[in-house]
Formats: sequence, structure tokens, C-alpha cells
Amino acid sequence: MPKRNYTPEYIINSLREAEVLISKGSTAAEAARHLGISEQTYYKWRKEYGGMRINQAKRLKELEKENIRLKKLIADQALDNAILKDIAQGNL
Repeated sequence: MPKRNYTPEYIINSLREAEVLISKGSTAAEAARHLGISEQTYYKWRKEYGGMRINQAKRLKELEKENIRLKKLIADQALDNAILKDIAQGNL
């Protein structure tokens, strides 16, 4: 089964809908089934996005992408430095 990519807006709206269902007496499993997701996905989403607003979730995703980009940049610089050290010592 392919992995679906849900937007933060969809996740937050789904969590709100689930909370309404739960407050009306449904269980978390029933609410997740109504949303078309597994109960584990519901709890994972609630852990990551619970209490967030849509703009906060968007900002979180932007910061995560930026963090990944910066980590790659640092890894490339570290590799370049290691190569230059080897060349300076005459190991190559």
C-alpha cells in the first residue's frame, strides 16, 4: 500500500473532526475509522500536531525542510574538509 502524503491542513482538520466525534461519545478507534486512517496514525498525528494551528504546522514543516537542507550542507563541507586534509598530508 503506497504511503499517502497528507498536508498539515488536512491533518489538523481531521484531528479537529476526530475530537468532535470523540466528544460525542465515539472511541478513538471509531473516529480514526471514520477519517479513513488507522488508530496508530491518529495517535501519531495527535502527538505531532495536537494543539497546533494550521499556520504553526506549516511553519514546523518549513523548519524541518530547512533543517534537512542545512544538515546536508554541513555534511558536504565536512567531506570537503576531510578531502583537503588528506591532500595536504599527501595521502592521495
